[in-house]
Parts: sequence; structure tokens; C-alpha cells
Amino acid sequence: MTDGFSSFSKRSNLDTEDYYLSDEGYIVFTEKYHLKRGYCCKSGCKHCPYGYDKKTNTIKKTSGF
Repeated sequence: MTDGFSSFSKRSNLDTEDYYLSDEGYIVFTEKYHLKRGYCCKSGCKHCPYGYDKKTNTIKKTSGF
């Protein structure tokens, strides 16, 4: 899995601070990555800085954006 993940990272131009692997082997994007991307994808990401709530399908307004 490491080799495949390494090539994913290179294809996507990701920095090592943009993601980490969960214990289950999933790619988890960091808050830094989400802010760099610039918008909420509404997928219920663990580190979403935009305040998206997947249960209500709403984005809570936060200061600083």
C-alpha cells in the first residue's frame, strides 16, 4: 500500500502536512489541506475547517474566512 500511496501523493502534488494515513489505512486530509483547497466538499471530512455538518447538510459560519 505504501507504494500506491506514494504515487497518489506525487500525482496530487500533496505535501506531507496535507494528509496522514489512519490506522485503517485511509487517507485523512488535514485542516491545512482543506484551507489550501479553498472550499468545502461537503463530504463530512474529519478536519473540515468550514464547519460542515453532514447530518444537517449545513455549513456553520465561522469567523476568519
